[in-house]
Amino acid sequence: MGKSRSVLKNIRKTARRRKANLSKKRKLKSAIKQINKIKTKKAALKSYPKVQTIIDKSIQDGLIKKNTAARYKSRLIKHINSLK
Repeated sequence: MGKSRSVLKNIRKTARRRKANLSKKRKLKSAIKQINKIKTKKAALKSYPKVQTIIDKSIQDGLIKKNTAARYKSRLIKHINSLK
């Protein structure tokens, strides 16, 4: 028995969404890694709002949950405060 048209359409939609979600998740992870590489507090504080925006957007997109985002932000601030 073959696949119906709706099943084929759902497969295409899923593939498109997966591709978009993977790129967004990669962007999130790389932003977090970049801010962790920064050695000065001033530079880290300057780039933190951009990362925070990416994290908040990830919640809206449904990539991560609210508490996960809060944990990411908390750890980033803790890291930034430990810098000199």
